[in-house]
Amino acid sequence: MILFGDRLMEKTQVKIDIEDRAYQFGDGIYEVIRVYNGQPFYLNEHLTRLEKSAKAIRLPLPYSINKMESLLQQLLEQSSITDGKIYLQISRGISPRNHAFPLNAKPILVAYLDAIDRPVTKLEHGISAITTADLRWLRCDIKSLNLLPAVLAKQEAVDQGCEEALLVRDEKITEGSSSNVFFVQQGKLITHPSNHLILHGITRHIAIELAHQLKIPIVYQALSQQQLEQIDECFITSTTVEICPVVQIDGKSVGNGKPGPITRRLQQAFAEIIPAPTNV
Repeated sequence: MILFGDRLMEKTQVKIDIEDRAYQFGDGIYEVIRVYNGQPFYLNEHLTRLEKSAKAIRLPLPYSINKMESLLQQLLEQSSITDGKIYLQISRGISPRNHAFPLNAKPILVAYLDAIDRPVTKLEHGISAITTADLRWLRCDIKSLNLLPAVLAKQEAVDQGCEEALLVRDEKITEGSSSNVFFVQQGKLITHPSNHLILHGITRHIAIELAHQLKIPIVYQALSQQQLEQIDECFITSTTVEICPVVQIDGKSVGNGKPGPITRRLQQAFAEIIPAPTNV
């Protein structure tokens, strides 16, 4: 089932207008929300960020946050999927093609649910990454539909047999093509400051909260590529990969080439907050 506006319908019934500004301009915003055991994970935080992205691009939301929560709950109830992800998108609406904001277009909400499993193998053994130039615009804190630079970076990683690309801007590592990144050096977590050059990830926020609870010190600092030789651990965070170790960057092992102890502590703490199955 697809949530189209405030109606649930079959996918084949949904019709996207060719003049939808999401299609022609990437003029819109989105969120990806993890569902564990039938329960949306950190839903309010995702919708709050959606609201901030909307304000940043002067896009009026078609519904209140409470109304969207209710609509997404209806989508979940109509689905047999208990473990998956919700993709939620809002475009500025349908209007004859013109760069300036249309006067009368109405924002359009689309959401659907896909089944996915936890990435157990990656969480256990880690992944490999490359570094590549960060070619994105200067408002990476907005979760907009304009993802072509991220797509190109991800494909560059895949072409080299890796799972993620760490992006480099002005000789500093910002984040991954579809993730935030953390480093560990001498027992301290190091991650890029929360500014306009990175997306303020929900899972990143969770990892920071868990680090505080575990009394793991955090340094908000952008590392250079040269400093990668000095790190002991690395991991990325996102809605779909959770807290995932990075054991190799640009063909070189991170630390001893295995997920490190601080990464493991955070993974365990994260697993403990995943919603358990509800009793029926």
